[in-house]
Order: sequence, then structure tokens, then C-alpha cells
Amino acid sequence: MPEAAETGADPRHGARLTIDLGAVAENWRRLGAQAPGTPCAAVVKADAYGCGLGAVAGRLWREGCRTFFVAHLEEALAARQVLPEAAIYVLNGLPPGGGRVLAQARLRPVLNAVEELAEWADLSEGRLPAALHVDTGMNRLGLRMEEAVALPGSDLPARAGIDLLMSHLVGAEVPDDAVNARQIEAFARVRAALPGLPGSLANSSGIFLGAAAHHDLLRPGYALFGGNPVPHRPNPMRPVVRLESPILQTRSVEAGERAGYNGTWTARSRRHLATLSLGYADGYPRAGGAQGRALVAGVACPIVGRISMDLVILDVTEAPGARRGALATLIGDSLDVDTVGRAAGTIGYEILTGLGSRYVRAYVE
Repeated sequence: MPEAAETGADPRHGARLTIDLGAVAENWRRLGAQAPGTPCAAVVKADAYGCGLGAVAGRLWREGCRTFFVAHLEEALAARQVLPEAAIYVLNGLPPGGGRVLAQARLRPVLNAVEELAEWADLSEGRLPAALHVDTGMNRLGLRMEEAVALPGSDLPARAGIDLLMSHLVGAEVPDDAVNARQIEAFARVRAALPGLPGSLANSSGIFLGAAAHHDLLRPGYALFGGNPVPHRPNPMRPVVRLESPILQTRSVEAGERAGYNGTWTARSRRHLATLSLGYADGYPRAGGAQGRALVAGVACPIVGRISMDLVILDVTEAPGARRGALATLIGDSLDVDTVGRAAGTIGYEILTGLGSRYVRAYVE
């Protein structure tokens, strides 16, 4: 039997992305358990953080999730195909001219400005639900506080069918950041000004800030996919993504020889190198070459030289199991998405959402 078949490599591409849907479902349950009795939604924007909108959303629906958030109208239309009965909110709001498309697909815009509120009210007349986003500190999207607290004198919220009041936390992953208390207090003021509307404030990290942040709907995203929502503590989430690539070729180089584009890495002694079948075209960040690692037979091997469009070079001198066809793990085991993100000078969110479409994908429970 060919060596590639023995090691699990796939000849169609080589690099393999395994996504554990059972772990996604378990993470959703764990997040919901932080606030018993409070419904838990799922943020599945950016193709479910790179994990595949259709597969992830369908699995979460089967698990019991009934409310979903995406960023764009196009994402919402895709979500509706696999979630015919779900409540689907569009975080980036009401695009100009997009109201009728949203209405026809029974999608719910998150209204971010008075202009959007008025436009949806004229279309809805109370028949079509929507969420109202109030900015409590991000200065990104949402009504300003003074605009929100002035709404009780207006018929716009009722005419726009507002069924959810929401805001977004700025720095919930830092629990002692004073901005959390300020935002929690500001959101409470808005809710008091607009009584009777369900509220949603807690994102993945916000869920761990306690009951004052929970309100009526939890809104996790990153943590569903294995990212650590409490970076000051051990990760309470199960890992979801595993990225592996076979070794295409090995070679020995002598002291003074260079590797990769522009020869940015030089061997200080005789070294054994291995080339992997993936690169930045697959979403593995080019900047990850500086501090990046891969595991070969459990041994952490440094990335050397610049990451190419389709190839990565490892120093596998200390990994006796390195050979053609053997699998190297780039995300998985001790190399979780947060660790990979730090090595690339970025965050795990970018690692996940950048996962390319060229991988052979496998969904497991």
C-alpha cells in the first residue's frame, strides 16, 4: 500500500482540516451552562469562523440552538438555506435597498442607526422583527446612548418590530477592565428606558463576567470553535479544529546553507528539513514563520524560512519520525488556535477565519 495511505495523507491536496462538530455542540452546551435558564444563541459569521456555516449551523440546530447571528445579508441568506425555522440576525445592519430581501427571507436586521430604524419601521409596520443595537463604548456601530434613551417618546421601536435590544462588549476577555462595569451599567440604563425588550450583551468572554452581563440571550462566537474566552485561565472549551499536512520531502543541509525565499534562515549546524503541503494560500499566515511550530510525531519542530504560497519548511532534526508522507500537526494538541495566533503575531480569531478552501475537510463528531 502507498505510504501516503498508511499515514492518512490525502492525494487531492495533502493538508487536511478536521472539524469536530461534536465539540462545537459541547462548547455551546458548556457556554449555556454558565447561565442556566438563559437561551444561548450562536454567532456563525465568517463561514462559522472558517469551520463551515452549513455543517456547523445544522449541528447546532440539532443540538437545540434556535437563534443565530451572522455579519452580512449574503451570509444570512446562506444560513436560511440550512436553518428554515431559525431566528437569524444580521449584525451589520440594514444595507441600503436590502430591506425587501431581508423581509422575503424572514431575516432580522440588527438596526445600528436611527436612519435604519426608520427605514425598517416603514417597511415593517410592526410585522417584521429586528434587533436594536446601542453603542455602550465601542464607537463602531449602534445608536448612541442619547439617541437610545430618547426613543421612548417615539413610535419607531414598535413600528420596527424590535424584539431584541443588544450591545457589544469592548474588552470582556479582561475581566478587571473598568470598561466592562461601565458598559454593563450603560446597557442597564438603556434597558430601563426601553422596558419590556429582551436584552443581549454577553459575547463569548462576556458570558464569564457573571449574571450582570447575561440578560436574556447569550451570544457566543469564538468560544464555540475552541478559542479561549478566558485567556487569564485554562481554556474551558473543547478544541474543534485540527490542521495536519503530510511531509512532501526531507533533506539535510549543512551549516551555512539557507532555506526559503530570500534565504532569511541560515543553518547554524547540519540540520534535517521537511517541506509541508500547505502555505499562506491555504490561510496559514505568512507571519507565522517567525515563531511558528508544527508537531511531528509529538515533537515540536520550528518553521524555518519564509512561508510560501503553497509550502512550509520545518526543521525536523529532533523528530526521528519525520519522513515522506508522515503527518505534521499545525493546529491541534498543544498548538491550539490561540497559540498559533500568538506565534503569528495575531489572534486565534484571524487564524480560524482565514482557514482556506483548498484543504480536504473532514467533519467528525
